[in-house]
Amino acid sequence: MKIAVGCDHAGFPLKNVVIESVRAAGHEVVDVGTFSADAVDFPDFTKKVGEAIQKNEAERGILICGSGIGAAIAANKMKGVYASICHDTYSAAQGVRHDAMNVLCMGARVIGPELVKVLVPAFLNARYLGNDVGGERLARRVEKIHNMENDRP
Repeated sequence: MKIAVGCDHAGFPLKNVVIESVRAAGHEVVDVGTFSADAVDFPDFTKKVGEAIQKNEAERGILICGSGIGAAIAANKMKGVYASICHDTYSAAQGVRHDAMNVLCMGARVIGPELVKVLVPAFLNARYLGNDVGGERLARRVEKIHNMENDRP
């Protein structure tokens, strides 16, 4: 898979660990920045990751900011982007399996590099189960989310 990776200045210290973890899991990185620790606004890089997904330039994304909160809020404003903060492996995988999450958000001021090294593969190795036999319940719920996004009853 192609994975778009973006961060602000607060997330920059973990960015290379994320990139190395994506590559170690056998995936290609689309690095949308930032490229230094100089102060920048997280919505700018969140938008770049979201657009990469919207344009099918990446299948999933990973965002790193100070807490992960701002990036998650901003990412979820974009159509077709389903983001969540995950600071544990269960959530990183379960968000994909049950909820079709396609963007992992992490807080560089909350977690360290060793946790990144297990969160990233948990997220990338998970697959959405709603298309599987018996996944009708999951698919129904995700469809309801899509309907909310498209302002349909």
